[in-house]
Amino acid sequence: MPKAPAVLAALMPEPKHARINGLDYHWYEVGQNTKGRAGVPVIFCHGWPELAFSWRHQLKACEAAGVWAIAPDQRGYGLTEGPKGEGAVPEYDMAHLTGDLVGLLDHLGVDKAIFVGHDWGGIVVWQMPLMHPARTAAVVGLNTPYMLRAPVDPIAIMRARMGEEMYIVHFQKYGEADAILDGKVWTTFDMFMRRPLPGPAASAGFATARTGDESVFPLVRLVEAYDASLDPRETFLSPQEFEAFVETFTATGFTGGINWYRNFTRNWEASAHLPVRIDGIPCLMITAEKDAVLPPSAAEHMPEFIDDLETVLVKGSGHWTQQEKPDDVNRLLFDWLSRRFPDLSV
Repeated sequence: MPKAPAVLAALMPEPKHARINGLDYHWYEVGQNTKGRAGVPVIFCHGWPELAFSWRHQLKACEAAGVWAIAPDQRGYGLTEGPKGEGAVPEYDMAHLTGDLVGLLDHLGVDKAIFVGHDWGGIVVWQMPLMHPARTAAVVGLNTPYMLRAPVDPIAIMRARMGEEMYIVHFQKYGEADAILDGKVWTTFDMFMRRPLPGPAASAGFATARTGDESVFPLVRLVEAYDASLDPRETFLSPQEFEAFVETFTATGFTGGINWYRNFTRNWEASAHLPVRIDGIPCLMITAEKDAVLPPSAAEHMPEFIDDLETVLVKGSGHWTQQEKPDDVNRLLFDWLSRRFPDLSV
């Protein structure tokens, strides 16, 4: 069994693990199930490049509130080592990612969970009521809205609107971006994990279109050119928290998570038969005022397609909202849970 880096292990509960869908799947857990199959855990799903560790503030708050909560290192991240090699890329598609969550529920012996997802984890949890409605008690999207199926291949759309260096388009080249980021782990996290600058948010996120030949969101090029001494943004991680990310990704590399992006086209092709609406499942959308990639405007269409939806805003937060503004996220999440699921002991 792999071990968490020492710094991370000091900040998190002892990880649990089980054989799930062919993986040695790992998760962190607080609280306990006292209701058998009727028990409903809150399962926190991280994004890229993150870990279960990204939910440390929420796990701590859930433990204090007596809520059964779980944060997995998902397929290809942290302690959950994923399949290797270019030929294994299809094993990171949405069927596998949602299937891992179903497998975790089966292992836990419960019927349903409340799924909370941020960034890529948000994409995954919004697919749960479409692909596995019987296993989904509720969905909470953090930053990431419910996204309708694109009319054509989303990679083609992003390439046309945002250019070849737009990070998701660039990620389609197996191994190229991975190798660059693997050699700049410290720099990558130093550039990412910072608060937004003061002032009004100006980004339209994925609705942005390039002007001229410049690509939008050329992540890898930005990492290569990054100079921390010139960055006026404040950090929000303690030195110990920063080291937990750096140690982990130095050990694992970025390929597992980037493989999720390499399934955009495959996921789009496989989703043609899925429903468009989410009905009968309580949903909460937590937006972040200053998220440059997933701004609040990206969630404006959601009431048309979800019949039980509340939307709230975290002011002043950039993209890493559960870490930048943990108290605000916890307050909004627990307020909603206490009203919609009062038997969770919130």
